[in-house]
Amino acid sequence: MSDHTDAHPHPHGHTHGLIDPSIKRSREGLRAVGISLAVLGATAIAQAAIFVATDSVALLADLIHNFGDALTAVPVGIAFLLRSARAERIAGLCVVAAIFISACVAGYEAVLRLLDPRAPDQLGALALAGIIGFGGNWVAAEVRTRAGHRLSSPALVADGNHARADAYVSLGVVASAAVVAGGLDIADPLIGLAITLVILRITWQSWGTVRGGAHSH
Repeated sequence: MSDHTDAHPHPHGHTHGLIDPSIKRSREGLRAVGISLAVLGATAIAQAAIFVATDSVALLADLIHNFGDALTAVPVGIAFLLRSARAERIAGLCVVAAIFISACVAGYEAVLRLLDPRAPDQLGALALAGIIGFGGNWVAAEVRTRAGHRLSSPALVADGNHARADAYVSLGVVASAAVVAGGLDIADPLIGLAITLVILRITWQSWGTVRGGAHSH
């Protein structure tokens, strides 16, 4: 594991006594990953409970993505545990792959609902699920992005940017509840497709962040 000490210079240049800077960096990274995993896991569980009651494909798209986003913490956490720059780059690629797969699943479900339309139920609960998604993703984004910049980790920065965009995606669920309440039932799968397109855009942006980080190291 010789690459981690050169690959990530520390802006403050101190070692905290006898603690190796790479170990301190590993602990900070794991802490950020753990907090964001807990926040997004709780968010996805709450949304899953509401999905059972609402049967909204827009919420399903957001829910799938939030579960996938929570799980991206695993490879990033392993990379920090290994204290390896190469493992972090691989983790960044895993993040991008997870985002892309979640987009494919969400898009598939939205198309199925367009072919067999049915309006979601419990619109108040549906709007609440979108608000929960926004809050959970915003908190996770702040934790990941700040730690990513502090630790010079492209994988964490990509994950943070991704979570921040997801916060706005979750507001699409609120919009779905509002439009369906106005009588336009087909809005739910259409918003599900729109969310899918946003997720694909996030995939492309995250790929650029991870590639850029790899080149800078």
